[in-house]
Order: sequence, then C-alpha cells, then structure tokens
Amino acid sequence: MQFPAALKFTKDHEWVRLEGNTATIGITDFAQSELGDIVYVDIETIGQELAAESVFGTVEAVKTVSDLFLPLSGTINEKNPKLDSQPELVNQDPYGDGWMVKMTVSDPSEIERLMDAEAYQQLVGA
Repeated sequence: MQFPAALKFTKDHEWVRLEGNTATIGITDFAQSELGDIVYVDIETIGQELAAESVFGTVEAVKTVSDLFLPLSGTINEKNPKLDSQPELVNQDPYGDGWMVKMTVSDPSEIERLMDAEAYQQLVGA
C-alpha cells in the first residue's frame, strides 16, 4: 500500500496535492482497496463552490456506493475525464491517472488541518 509523502490525507480517505491554490484530489490506495473494483465515478459539482467536508460526488464499486468528501474549501474546476470510460484507473493508479477532481482552493491554509503520510498510515493501521 502506498502513502506518498508529498500528499496530504483526510480521515475520510481522500488525498490532496496542493500546487499554489490548485488542489488535485482523489481517494487513497487504502480506500480503493477497501471498496474493491470501482465501476463508476459520479461527480456533478463542476463549477460549484463547496465547503471543506462537503460531498462532491460518489464512487460506485461492485460492493457499495461511497460519498466523496472535499478536503478543502473552494471551487471544483474539472473532473478527470478518463474516469467516465475507465473508472478502474482509481484502482490501478489512485495517486496518478485515477485522480478525481481539480479545484481552486479558497483558503490554502486549510491544508494544515490534514494528515501527512505518516499520520494517515497510522490511522489505517498499515
């Protein structure tokens, strides 16, 4: 299981890569392994301004449907177009081609509330 040091993590198993005021967000390697085979990613919040911890979409696996929670406040600018035809990318490459959304962050200091890789690794007991 991977825990990239350059990312920040949430208790809800999302990851964030912040570059300036642009954040790329996805679900963690742990989350995709717990969900199983992902068959559909539904994100209908493009262009919306949302608060941190708001639901920004859902991910559907063979076993279940799970909400996706926004780690930071801001406006969602784009969703990963590859996921429409290849949702399995979330399983295959959760920190790369399996990213979910990119957003403009309204308060970059919110990143300080998130966990680093070591703290997230302890949370999931890996």
